[in-house]
Amino acid sequence: MVLPWFGGSAAVWTTCLLFFQSVLLAGYLYAHVAMKRLAPHAQVWLHIALIVASLALLPVIPNPAWKPMGSEDPSWRILGLLAVTLGLPYLLLSATSPMVQAWYARTHEEAAPYRLFALSNAGSMLALLSYPVLVEPRFSTKHQAWVWSAGYATFVVLCSAVAWGARYGRTLGEEAGEEDERPGWKLQLMWLGLAACGSTLLLAVTNHLTQNVASIPFLWILPLALYLLSFILCFEGRGWYQRNTFLKLGVVALGMMAYALSNDHLNLKLIVLIPVFASGLLACCMVCHGELARLKPSHQHLTSFYLMVSIGGALGGVLVGLVAPHYFTGYFELQIALGWCAVMMVIVLRPESSGIERRWLALAVWIGAMVATVGMTGYLGYEIHYFRSGSRLLVRNFYGSLRVDEEGDGVEEAKIRRLTNGTINHGQEFLDDARHMQPTSYYGYKSGIGLTILEAQRRLGLRVGVIGLGAGTIAAYGRPGDVYRFYDINPLVIGIARSQFRFVPESKGKVDVVLGDARLSMERESPQNYDILAVDAFSSDSIPVHLLTREAIALYFRHLQPGGVLAMHVSNKYLDLAPVVDVAARALGKHAMLIDSEDDDDNAVFAASWVVVSGRQSYFQFPLISAAATPITGGARLRMWTDDYSNLFQIWKWK
Repeated sequence: MVLPWFGGSAAVWTTCLLFFQSVLLAGYLYAHVAMKRLAPHAQVWLHIALIVASLALLPVIPNPAWKPMGSEDPSWRILGLLAVTLGLPYLLLSATSPMVQAWYARTHEEAAPYRLFALSNAGSMLALLSYPVLVEPRFSTKHQAWVWSAGYATFVVLCSAVAWGARYGRTLGEEAGEEDERPGWKLQLMWLGLAACGSTLLLAVTNHLTQNVASIPFLWILPLALYLLSFILCFEGRGWYQRNTFLKLGVVALGMMAYALSNDHLNLKLIVLIPVFASGLLACCMVCHGELARLKPSHQHLTSFYLMVSIGGALGGVLVGLVAPHYFTGYFELQIALGWCAVMMVIVLRPESSGIERRWLALAVWIGAMVATVGMTGYLGYEIHYFRSGSRLLVRNFYGSLRVDEEGDGVEEAKIRRLTNGTINHGQEFLDDARHMQPTSYYGYKSGIGLTILEAQRRLGLRVGVIGLGAGTIAAYGRPGDVYRFYDINPLVIGIARSQFRFVPESKGKVDVVLGDARLSMERESPQNYDILAVDAFSSDSIPVHLLTREAIALYFRHLQPGGVLAMHVSNKYLDLAPVVDVAARALGKHAMLIDSEDDDDNAVFAASWVVVSGRQSYFQFPLISAAATPITGGARLRMWTDDYSNLFQIWKWK
């Protein structure tokens, strides 16, 4: 629901996860204080009163007043939006797991409450895997919100019934005999450190896979599913965590992932990289969560344990979701997470008092682990230095990490400067003065946008709008009297296009740049009467869906003059986007055709696919367009995308 308001960035997901981890901490704190400080009947009455009061916040539909204006930090706005919309319901949901376990332990003498934690994570994993397959393709977001709200109301009834049944009994910690020793601060720090290590690894591996390895839709589900699986296996209670085995696997996993981070100069394939990081994450999380399960206290101190685990999880979220985007220049949190995990393994391997021979052997292993940890940390530091030294510019913010570098075979005429965000190229230019204003990458003269502009240049004084600035390559087509108006959500991109590339500063046309999400900016503007509007937000394989819907295309045509043309860049390795545009265009009474162009290495041009949309069928009879345009197929099987509905599975390129 909120992705369209914040540009569809993957960082929105990370910030949302930070919110859920932080509110989970608040929920666990509430459960801990209630169980320790209140009598059983007071716990019950308080919890029932709160969950009934939370019904007033339903349905969980965000208020449009939270839409950004374009200049503020999106992180705090997202956190505020989530807090107001579903903060109390989620806090009470998160408190349910420790409270129900505590009630269960209080009312059942031989209870094994920690298995309920595994069951809770199994429910989370089931929801995670079923949502993109069963829920999203069948229901609009508003229907989902109402169904979820109805489910939450059912939960309120069930939870109230369970709480009412546990209103009598001992306060947590009261026993017939002696009370268990309170966990010391060292043990509690160990709980926190292990939980934080697992959380940081989850987010860091997710960022690395989706930004630096491959921007494959749904790829983010894999690390989160493995993270939840490790909790399920470690707390299920049947001995899935074999300590000696997984500590060895963890060491191997750390080494594999550290080595695979050299991918820039090793050129490892996806079929190797994704399994390496996925299996590495699972092995390391099994160690972190297995040690948590091994060190868990008796049920008297159950809520204290969960409180420290939640603090650790929130710390990992703060590091990756808030600290890294604001203080790191690249995606370096994975190197930090691997070093942190190695240190935690050294700590859990510390020698314990036993026989002299076994103690000396354990000490030798521990010293070896320390040496290996120092060596691996040094290697990871070298990798960061190597990456930074090969960059002309390396900056990062909420929207991603941007790198400007240069490459070429030594011949000055062949050298190029390029702008990348992870694995995605956002524009490049020749450094040779004779060719520096030549359109490259996806915008060559034979590309869909190139042909559209060249066809329109039969007349003077063009007004061209462009969603997505990148290096500003399209500005190379500008002529005296033309106006090129770019929209971009990332302020760093604007600065780079003006300072590192020459397309924008040296364009012969007038170039304006609007900061903010393009769609929100255009909704606030009066009609701009563009001759051409180019939508170039899809060169990444993680697409901003809100720029492809029927409502979005209707908005684009509001800003085009009656004979204007919409050109949408739909190049994508994994998703067939052209039919989505075609279906929406037909619903609005427009006509759409596909223009594919080939690679041209000599001119630094990539193969590209553009959908050209016009309100006039006769437009496709113009010479340059008719020679290149082809009909779009596959739309008959699609349900039209709207602001309330999208389905990535139905456009997946399975072949």
